[in-house]
Amino acid sequence: MIGLRTALVLGVIAGLGGMATQCAPRRPPVVAAPAPVKVGPEIALTATPVPLDATNVAKTTLDGGFTYVGGLVLTSATTTRLHGLSDLAVGAEGQLMALTDDGDLFEAKIQLDANGRLAGLTDGKLRPLRGLDGQPLQGKQQADAEGLAVLPSGDRLVSFERDHRIWLYPVQPDGGWGTPRPAPKPATVLPDNEGLEAIAAYPSAGPDAYIVGGEEGEVWLCRLSADCKSLPPQSGPDFTWGLSGFAPFAGPAVATLHRGFDPVRGWRAIVRFVADPTVPVARQRVSTISRAWP
Repeated sequence: MIGLRTALVLGVIAGLGGMATQCAPRRPPVVAAPAPVKVGPEIALTATPVPLDATNVAKTTLDGGFTYVGGLVLTSATTTRLHGLSDLAVGAEGQLMALTDDGDLFEAKIQLDANGRLAGLTDGKLRPLRGLDGQPLQGKQQADAEGLAVLPSGDRLVSFERDHRIWLYPVQPDGGWGTPRPAPKPATVLPDNEGLEAIAAYPSAGPDAYIVGGEEGEVWLCRLSADCKSLPPQSGPDFTWGLSGFAPFAGPAVATLHRGFDPVRGWRAIVRFVADPTVPVARQRVSTISRAWP
């Protein structure tokens, strides 16, 4: 459920391994008939830079010694379906994959300037995610994709809410997405629109392992070869915060992205570093390493 509804802000923080912070006021949805991609998946892209601080555009530093290397608002004159981007993954060569909560897959190539800062995106493509029958997903109940993880094998895991499930899309020889199959998911009951927001590969527990988080802070360790088991929760500072994303680090460590809202403070986000999310809460070492405010 958490994600920008009318545009994507890519806040790339140096050292977070591709994890992006997304933080912007919720706007009323744009009422428009979806327009299909015309002539294949390629779409035109317009990327508008976004500063870390609109009142001080030269500011690039964040708490914990991290650096903001750029942000973009993306729009397209080719299609109205470029919206609701809910999770993303960045490859070693700058290839970007992102999912929409209407069941589309967005792909592009990240462009950096001479100083290594985010300059734009090229080679934009938008295509529908496919279901178990090989056909494009239809309707919000089936197509509400939220989380994206890339396993060491290159296979992709996608978590969905409303119809809560996790699917594995096998990587194809050309790098494309194969027909999915169900993957193990937590054995729990989740609210209709507050599902499996966060998912990431967790290779320290095995090549087929992944860590999954619910919006209310519940966490599970899953494997393709075994059932999911509960881990200690990763909750925000108070009940107004939701768990929105994971990024793996070396060993058992992960970064967690939390977003919060209340009428006084509005939308906000924090990134935390968790040294080992598998140990009991009393033994966990957790640091807030970055804070982003609108």
